Amino acid sequence: MLKSCWLSLLCLGLAACGALENPGNVTAADKAVRAQAVDGNNMVSINAADAPPPAPPPPRRGEQGWPAMALENGKAWISCDTDYAAEGGDGAALEALDRATLDAALAPCAERGLLRVRYVGKINPGFSELVARVALVADAQRISRRILDLDSSGGQVEAAIVAGDRIGESNWTIWVREGSVCHSACVFVLAAGDNRLVSGKVGIHRMMRISSKATSRAELNRELHEVYDNVKDYLQRNGVAVGVADLMMTVPNRSLRLLTSDELRQFGLDGTNAVQDDLERIKQMRKCGDDFVRRKDAFLIAFDQECKRDGSELEAVTRCGQTLKQRFGFPDATCPDESPLSEIDVSTLLPPPVTAPRDGVAERTASDADQPTPEAAERN
Repeated sequence: MLKSCWLSLLCLGLAACGALENPGNVTAADKAVRAQAVDGNNMVSINAADAPPPAPPPPRRGEQGWPAMALENGKAWISCDTDYAAEGGDGAALEALDRATLDAALAPCAERGLLRVRYVGKINPGFSELVARVALVADAQRISRRILDLDSSGGQVEAAIVAGDRIGESNWTIWVREGSVCHSACVFVLAAGDNRLVSGKVGIHRMMRISSKATSRAELNRELHEVYDNVKDYLQRNGVAVGVADLMMTVPNRSLRLLTSDELRQFGLDGTNAVQDDLERIKQMRKCGDDFVRRKDAFLIAFDQECKRDGSELEAVTRCGQTLKQRFGFPDATCPDESPLSEIDVSTLLPPPVTAPRDGVAERTASDADQPTPEAAERN
């Protein structure tokens, strides 16, 4: 849809401007990093005077008074599996954010110790509250492996930073799967994950300031300067290059610059969060010992080189990672939760269902047969 929208607008522009620009001069590389945004309101910054007061953190178990909150311009689903192509799909739709609803929605995931939140929509205060409340309920139910399956064209800068800080405190893997996007303000959410798995499209552009009273470039620059300083500080504490913020400044708000796979890695937006990795190394050195840390470092290097390929589906990456883990002695008997990729460790999941044996051979179910293989092509 994004591509067709871009082509339609390009054709209209050519019709209006005649032969001022020759389409043949646009290279394949240009097309890979230039696209028209679906709407021009993808990343906004709210003036402090106009912003509503932030919602207080939801109470923990046993406390009263969960503030009323609803998702606006977004939908969420809860699943206890990483495979959205199976029978369960994206899981059960999350109808509300009250404690009782969340307790019931996450309860089936407690046995596996894994949950996946599929979110499609804008980054706004409702989304920030979603990740905070789900994390609290997951803590209470001892669900330690958490995946945020994200598809968002952007939203509010301040809400993205609030959500990111909450994500950074509660052990999330961020996944932008094939066919999904993470544009503009969504990039700040992506930055916060302990680990980032990117198969979809990630794009950036300038932010707009709501209620701006600027009448000149200098005034607008002064208004945005404080916001960008906060953005750069946020990126630094999440191990992301501040050059992302500088690059954003060069792309008009109504356009979009898609980041290549190489750029995502160079900026620190794909793979392990560098700051979280340092923190975990310090903790794991104390708890699990030097040998564990050395083996984990070697595994992560091999995983990046052998398993993470452009366009690979999560299931293919997972299978490759599981095979690789055996080579390096993971999951570790002493420190299983600290072992690499524990959030998608299929050894912790329930076995797939099988039908009754026929001729002494158990058959895979239809849903199991539909599982993507490492050789599966990228889904349309």
